[in-house]
Amino acid sequence: MEKTPESFYIVRFNDCDPMGHLNNGRYLDYFLNAREDHLREAYAIDLREWAQRGDAFVVHSHEIRYLRPALYNETVAIRSALIGAGDNWLLVEMLMFDREQQLKAILWTRFTHINPHTGRKEPHTPEMREFVQQVLVEGVDVSGGVGGRVEELRRAQAK
Repeated sequence: MEKTPESFYIVRFNDCDPMGHLNNGRYLDYFLNAREDHLREAYAIDLREWAQRGDAFVVHSHEIRYLRPALYNETVAIRSALIGAGDNWLLVEMLMFDREQQLKAILWTRFTHINPHTGRKEPHTPEMREFVQQVLVEGVDVSGGVGGRVEELRRAQAK
């Protein structure tokens, strides 16, 4: 099973600031839309269907670093991966690259599992725990935070 799905997007004019840079707030949209695409395409997960059956996730927090600007009409690659999990939460890393694989931005999003009918936090189902075991990317040092991860990725690129 694919652990780090990737897809490509063109930076649109209406998503940019007057200098032709992707607006900071729009990075979140690009990243979250890509993750939804990855769930659907790589794992056949439909988030609406999950919510109807009583499984949903809400964003608990985002941590983002902007490293290089994404520019108008540029094609960017977005890769996502599950890098951490607990009883009722998931930590997803999303990376944005240019065509030369230069890292433009990194986002860590922590999602909390809730029951959409009650709005309350709930532990993962056995099916979700099994899915997590299949797609969890091992070896990412989350204790160093996003800053530590950026340095790790930069060192790997320099090799």
